[in-house]
Amino acid sequence: MRSPLLSLPGAVAAEGADEGVAAHYGDLFREQRRLASGSGFVDLSHRGVVTVTGEDRLTWLHLLLTQHVSELPPQQAVEALVLSPHGHVEHALYLVDDGTTTWAHVEPGTQGALVAYLESMVFFHRVKVADATAEYAVAHLPAGSTASAEGAAAVRETPWGRDLFVPRADLAGLARGWGEPAGVWAYEALRIEARRPRLGFETDHRTIPHEVDWLRTAVHLQKGCYRGQETVARVHNLGRPPRRLVVLHLDGTEEVLPPHGAEVRLAADGPEGRPVGFVTSSARHHELGPVALALVKRNTPVDAVLLAGTVPAGQEVVVPQ
Repeated sequence: MRSPLLSLPGAVAAEGADEGVAAHYGDLFREQRRLASGSGFVDLSHRGVVTVTGEDRLTWLHLLLTQHVSELPPQQAVEALVLSPHGHVEHALYLVDDGTTTWAHVEPGTQGALVAYLESMVFFHRVKVADATAEYAVAHLPAGSTASAEGAAAVRETPWGRDLFVPRADLAGLARGWGEPAGVWAYEALRIEARRPRLGFETDHRTIPHEVDWLRTAVHLQKGCYRGQETVARVHNLGRPPRRLVVLHLDGTEEVLPPHGAEVRLAADGPEGRPVGFVTSSARHHELGPVALALVKRNTPVDAVLLAGTVPAGQEVVVPQ
């Protein structure tokens, strides 16, 4: 779904998972600094939007998600996951309830599978699940922004800013009141700085929440039964996750960023050494320089210099060893 905001001056279309919105508008670092200072906005209209209505919606979602939502107050933003029976992450939802409807935005292209799963679990509950992506778009106003959210159907207020669910037909008109645009490259650089995992980037088919720090933000350890809970409880109480998320501070002399999936090795072992992990996301940050997130084996020494592809990198702990 191509965003109308790609017609704005300087817009360069993103590729891959973020296809459909702008990667940047001509000045990556200026766009990052603008977001960091609390001005401008990011077009996230390529993300999927799912709604749940009906009087049982919160108690029903509580049975399916990793987060405690049965008594979720209106306007309180939460993150939640859907896990496989073995505890692997299948979906990540960014939720808010407005008192009558639960709104969630999800990774582009994942909303169909999520809706199909949710609908298969309705049974006799009084709920209605809908893929609202065609009708509503997501935009992000950074923390500190004074731009108005008027016209939004729902708003998620988070420490990183406000996610607006707006009628897709009104997106271009509403954007004129939000200030200058910033592309998803700027948004991603700040996400990496904040150590926030993203489904399909920091995850693969084996990922459990503990590995990428979602245990802190998207899992409620005291709530009742949900699919995959046994794995969550077992790893939390009896063991440690097999992998852990780290921030990589990349050698700034290299011109090319290591892409998603680039193998990570111990620098002492050289480029032919055995991989200890892989790069999940990388970006050029306006203050930190080239940075990345990576998943590495739990026993990788925290003080070891690594090679991300061929790029030397120091590491910063996100999930402890």
